[in-house]
Amino acid sequence: MRRGTTTRTNWIVGAVAGAVLVAGGITAAVAATDGSDSGAAPASSSADAGFARDMAVHHQQAVEMSYIVRDRTDDDEVRRLAYDIAQTQANQRGMLLGWLDLWELPKVPEGAPMEWMGMGDAPPGEDGALMPGMATNTELARLGELKGKKAEVLYLQLMTRHHRGGVHMAEGCVERCGVEVERRLARGMVESQESEISLMGTMLRARGAKA
Repeated sequence: MRRGTTTRTNWIVGAVAGAVLVAGGITAAVAATDGSDSGAAPASSSADAGFARDMAVHHQQAVEMSYIVRDRTDDDEVRRLAYDIAQTQANQRGMLLGWLDLWELPKVPEGAPMEWMGMGDAPPGEDGALMPGMATNTELARLGELKGKKAEVLYLQLMTRHHRGGVHMAEGCVERCGVEVERRLARGMVESQESEISLMGTMLRARGAKA
């Protein structure tokens, strides 16, 4: 097995293991609150369920992009950022899917993406970009072809856009979700991703590029 493949495999295993541990703890916390603030598990059509489903999909792509760039550059700063994003979003994805299990709700969206935000009638995404901010299949393929500085710049640009879409969705949950612990997670997403957007802007400028 090649060194790059081994590194990626170890990294994925670490992210998944962390997600399982954190998801177990947060699921117990949600169980202790009996789901929504009203004391009942949220409905499948609720903002709580919709956010959990859509953000799990959104996060999965961020993790995938971060795996890709770690194999395309030797830059410690970018690799460290990619590792942090992959770990954080894999853990959060585990929480979101754990809640859906707890609530005994399907993990696959029953309607259009972001319908819970009143955006169900938005034009469907193209080339694999299912929601705002997501990269297209063509962009992901391009990222996998580049190396060094070019890969770093494209990753930072794609992830900046991805985070902006994620912040928009998390803000929607803060406004609409009924489960307090889920709203807290969404608020944390907004704060952390806005901070990373600022950091990535600085990193792009250092490489002579724009967000």
